[in-house]
Amino acid sequence: MLAKRILPCLDVKAGRVVKGINFVNLQDAGDPVALAQAYNQAGADELVFLDITATHEDRGIIFDVVYQTAEQVFIPLTVGGGIQDLITIKDLLRAGADKVSINSGAVRNPSLVNQASDRFGSQCIVVAIDARRRDDPANPGWDVFVRGGRENTGLDAIAWAAEVEQRGAGELLITSMDADGTQAGYDLELTRQIAEMVQIPVVASGGAGNCEHIQSVLTTGKAEAALLASLLHYGQLTISQIKNHLSAHRVPVRLP
Repeated sequence: MLAKRILPCLDVKAGRVVKGINFVNLQDAGDPVALAQAYNQAGADELVFLDITATHEDRGIIFDVVYQTAEQVFIPLTVGGGIQDLITIKDLLRAGADKVSINSGAVRNPSLVNQASDRFGSQCIVVAIDARRRDDPANPGWDVFVRGGRENTGLDAIAWAAEVEQRGAGELLITSMDADGTQAGYDLELTRQIAEMVQIPVVASGGAGNCEHIQSVLTTGKAEAALLASLLHYGQLTISQIKNHLSAHRVPVRLP
């Protein structure tokens, strides 16, 4: 069995790492380059850098911060935020990203996933899906949101995950908007349904509050990786503590 991965996430706004609850009430969490260095040294398996307001502000991603971050880390780096075309993907890969994460751009232009996968290889194309549970007993499930969680597309998250896999995505980053920042646990049902639907790795995001939550999403939720933010940024847990817990419970991980 492949080792499960622990991925710190740097949500960046105006050059600073921020973290909120349910995508709002953002609080400063530090300098992205310094945090990237620290997580690289602490044994993170990969790092995710998301420019969370690029799409909403209709601007390009902050390449200088991406470049500075990539210079300081020696683990795979995924970068996302405001990616709308192949030129931006090429520039991010040249700036040091190992993978790119596409969210709103994929919904607006689904063929971008095909084109990016064909040109750069599916191994570096991640499709991010921000999902919120529908408040409709007659139509259960999750809707896909874009523009930093501001716009409901009406797409069904499970069906969209299956479609982007067929279009060439090599990995999915699934964020539960309901659980985001709450530290009450991942949405195991959402993660598991998508993981069972697709053959590509699923990264679970939103809701980690303790080691048991992470263990659950990697086992019951069937995710290949767990994305973490505030839990790490504010020093509530370390990567070593998380991995030691997982290893003790026979979840395969790469120990620092």
